[in-house]
Parts: sequence; C-alpha cells; structure tokens
Amino acid sequence: MTRRGGIVPTRYERVCNNLAIQTDVHHLMHIGQSQDDGFILDEITFTAAAAYAPKFSPCPRGTSLLRSAGTGVGKSKQRLSSAEAEYVAKRQALVIPEAWRAYLSNVESVARHNNIVIPHYLSSILSSSAEERPNLGIATSGGGYRAAIFGGGVLSVLDGRNQTSVSQGTGGLLQAATYLSGLSGGSWLVSSLAQSDFPLIPEVIFGTSPAFTGWNTEISFVQPSANLTLTEEFLIGLAEETAGKVEAGFPVSVADLWARAISRHFVNGTTLSNFFDTNLTHGAGETFSSIVDRSSFQRHAQPFPIVISDSIVSNPNKSAIFNEPTIMVPLTSPIYEFNPFEFGSWDPSLGTFTPTKFIGSPNNSLCVTGFDQTSFVAGVSSMIFNEFNTSQIGLLNSTAGPLFEILNLTIPQPGIELDAGLVPNPFFGIANTTFVDSNEKFLRLVDGGEDGETTPFQPLLVKARNVDTIFAIDAPADLPDAFAAGFSVLATSQRASLFPETYSFPPVPSSIDVFSSQNLTKHPTFFGCDSSTTAPLVIYLANGGPPLGQVPLTNTTTAQDVYPPEEIQAMLNQIFDVATQGIPVNGTKDPEWPICLACAVVDRARARSGIRRSGVCSTCLSRYCWS
Repeated sequence: MTRRGGIVPTRYERVCNNLAIQTDVHHLMHIGQSQDDGFILDEITFTAAAAYAPKFSPCPRGTSLLRSAGTGVGKSKQRLSSAEAEYVAKRQALVIPEAWRAYLSNVESVARHNNIVIPHYLSSILSSSAEERPNLGIATSGGGYRAAIFGGGVLSVLDGRNQTSVSQGTGGLLQAATYLSGLSGGSWLVSSLAQSDFPLIPEVIFGTSPAFTGWNTEISFVQPSANLTLTEEFLIGLAEETAGKVEAGFPVSVADLWARAISRHFVNGTTLSNFFDTNLTHGAGETFSSIVDRSSFQRHAQPFPIVISDSIVSNPNKSAIFNEPTIMVPLTSPIYEFNPFEFGSWDPSLGTFTPTKFIGSPNNSLCVTGFDQTSFVAGVSSMIFNEFNTSQIGLLNSTAGPLFEILNLTIPQPGIELDAGLVPNPFFGIANTTFVDSNEKFLRLVDGGEDGETTPFQPLLVKARNVDTIFAIDAPADLPDAFAAGFSVLATSQRASLFPETYSFPPVPSSIDVFSSQNLTKHPTFFGCDSSTTAPLVIYLANGGPPLGQVPLTNTTTAQDVYPPEEIQAMLNQIFDVATQGIPVNGTKDPEWPICLACAVVDRARARSGIRRSGVCSTCLSRYCWS
C-alpha cells in the first residue's frame, strides 16, 4: 500500500520544468477514476479543493528562496531572518516591558498577601532595559488532545488576561514570553492560538471567541459519526479537498487528508452545526504565513510561534536512536521548523531557510503560494501514521487505515510514499555532504516527537534567539498510565550533545530512574540553576500525576480524540492545580511557588548582572532546582 523508499517523479516536477501551470480546479468534475475498483470520485468540493490547492505565479521582484542562517557555531555566526529579528525587537520594545511590569505586580501582590519579602534584584531586573531582562520561551509538547489540553491549561495559568491566574501570581508570563513553540498536539495548540488572533485559551478550545470557532472536541477526527455512510462520505470528502493540490502537480499523502481532518478542529471556520457542510472551506486557504496578518501579530502582542517536524531520511543513523522502545527517528536526523516567515533547519548540517509563504516554489522566478496551509503544518507535526506502517494488516487495522484506503481508491498515485508529509525540498542539491536530505526531491516529514523529543526545546536552544529561560510543558504518555516520565528531557540532552557548537542544554539526570526516584515529574523542577554554561535555565512542568491527592483526570490516552466540554473543563481545573501547586506543603499548595517561579525566570539575568542570589530566591532555588 505504501512505499518507504524514494519517490517517483510527479507532475509537480514537470510543472516546475515548464515553469507554468494550466489547471483550473473550478472546472474539475471527476478525478481519480479507478476502473479496476469500479470506483469514481464524486464531484469534488470546489470551495475547499480550490482553497487548499497551491498556486503558481511570478515571484515578487527581489525574491530569494534560500537564506543561510549560519553554521550554528556561536551566536555571532547564526543569523535570524530580518523579519523575525524585527518582530522580536519590536515586541521587546513595545510589549514586553509592560508585560514584565504587570507580571511583577502580580508576584508582588502575592508576596505581600503571604508576608514574603522578595529580593530587590527581582524587581529591578523585571523593570530594567531589554539587555538585562529575561528572554523567555515557552515550549508545549506533543501527546495528542491530552497534550493540547494540558498545554492550553498551563498557558491559561500563565495568561495575564486570566484574573484567577493573576490572583495566583502566575498570570503575565505568557505575555512576557518572546517565543512559543509546539509540536504534534502542542502544534495544534500553538497554531490555533496564533491564527485565531491570540484569544484566551478557553475561547480557543470552546469556540466562545468571535474570532475562532473552537476545537469541536465532541467530534472525532476520522470517525465523526456513528452513521457509517456519513463517515465514509466524510472521508471521501477529505480526499476530494486535496484534488486541487494533485491537479496543481503536487503529490498528496495521508498527511494531507489528516490535515483536512484536523482543520475542522484547529483552523477557523468549522462549528458543530456546519461540520459536514461541503460548501465551506473548513479552514482551507488559511496559511501559516498569513498569521503575520493577524491584528495581534501586527501589534506584536503574541509570542513568536514555531512548529517543528522530524524528517524521515533514506539512510538513518540507527546508532543515534534514543533508547526508548517506540522511537522511530534518529537524533541525528534533521529537525525542521515552520515559523510565519521561514521554513528550514538550524541543524549545522543545513543551517538554511526558505520563505514559508513560498514553500514549494521551483525557482526565484516562479513562486508557489498556498502550500503552507496551517492545517498541513499542524498535520505534518502530528503525523504519526508511519509508526503503524510495519505491515499492511497493522496499517489497515490502525486508526489511519481508512485514510490510506480512501486515498488509494480516490487518488491513486503509484510510487508515492503515503505515510509522511511530502514537502518539495527547497534545499535539494545543497553542497553539504552532511545534509542527509540533499538528494531528496521531497522532504518526508513526520511527528516532531518521533525522535524522542516530545517537548519542542530545539527552536528555543538556537543561540541566535538568545533565549535564557524555557518554560517547558511536557505531556506525553511515557508511562503505561499515560503520564510523563521525562524521556523528552533526556532525548534533548542527548541531541544537544551531538551538536555542542549549535545547541546548549543544561545538565539533566542521566536516566529516567532519577526522574522517578526524585519525583521530578510530580512537581515543577528547574534544570541548570548552577550550570556555568550558556544553556538556558529550564522550568520543567510535566503532566506527571494528579495534584494534591486528587483523582487523576489529565492522563487520557493519546488515541482519545473525543472530549465532551465538561470533561475538558474538569481537566483544565485540575491542570490549574498542577501548575499552581509547586511542591505541596502538608498537602496544600506551596504559598511561595509564584515567587519561586519568578526567581527562576530572572535567574539567568541575575547571573549576567553579577548579583548573588538572596532571600527567598536563594531558598526557593535550593528547593526546586535539580542539582
């Protein structure tokens, strides 16, 4: 059914050679006829198929499709894109100073209420100039809906617009963050939050914001109805919606059908009442690069969003596979990031980017737009179906089985690898002998956590970004009870050690047994407090167990894709306690936790200023730091 080797030439390559495209998807009526199967695809859904199809047009004057980001050897040789650098600079000048002042006010209020005296340096650093302030990044992990909900709950605890979080002294950190990265389930959260104009988290999830229709959690991704006929029509419709992309000359894989399915949940335009309406685009046409047009992005009011994906390479280095049974991708394989301006990899084997808006473009004269669909970006970041492709029976019996069957029946593409997201390789032929994808016409992208790094630390370790503090939200199902065990931290540490001149990561435990024996996933843990390296300090918060003796609600399975609103609300309530309990004292929340969190946030900036830890910050870091 699928082929795990290379990809045969497609019409896309012929289109690129001709530098022209003559297809008008509005005139298509029937495609994918298979006489052998006796199956003819019904009339395509014009609206969605046209909106999802990439378009060819002359490139704007001065377009360059490749930018060298440097080799990764130190900050001076790494270079941000001019657009990202400008966004970050304006956010740090126009938004973050007030965000830090508001956050400081919330912390000071809690300190006064609990008669806690905070060191003067905490206030002075958060009120200081850009060079002296913390540079915060937030990473939210994969793990399906569970991770999206857990990450969303934690972001809500950090949101300065949430008055309950403000009263707890944690609200405001989200507004003060420079970067927000996500993968897999975390990519659903990050992409939906960014493209919906950065509303409150409950508004994103439940669709109570006029700017976003919600996640529609009551309906399954690929089995949306108990009516088998309606479900089959729905799946066929997903294939129909990719017809324009096929006709434009691009290969379509199960990642595209998956993208169209999750678009109904994480891209604006679908409600419970119009879910099966074939006259709507259901998020088709919403691109990741169009996030730059959102009002909150124009005002620099949201952290810079980044989504990552792993690459399936032809000759993987099996000796570099992280030592965990379900890992599919070696740590040496490239990690690709999508941000609103660029797509590429910071890994030293590549260190090159292309404009996100023009992914799929064959040259500097003929540009493609519309390939970077938001649903496709989130889809490839959460594309785990290659894990089922160990046998045909296993594949067909998996949750992805219907998608593979429908795609083969409706749009047969002999020789196309169906179990990865296929992206025309903008870096084809780059003369770097260590770049393993150099000779691949298409990049084969899969779930960003398939190398074991289910928390997207990597974009925040890029030295040119100068992130000195990472708030890491970790919610994979590492253990049989679907709680986190800390594997992501270990995998990231191992990968960073492979590229020491490009990425720095703080000291962490050498084995998962230490996480377990020291309960590091059961409460917030700080890594790198006493490190002399330039690595960021990591504030690690895992979905490691229920808080305060409660019955666990947040350890749902990764496969669960239907959540009644009341179940999500109960999970959010428990996540609030997880994120505000600290290390419980006598069965109750640590009253010093908000202050301890603030002490960790400023600690790297404190060290840069040559200030010694003192007062409650000294005792806090002694209690929360792993050494």
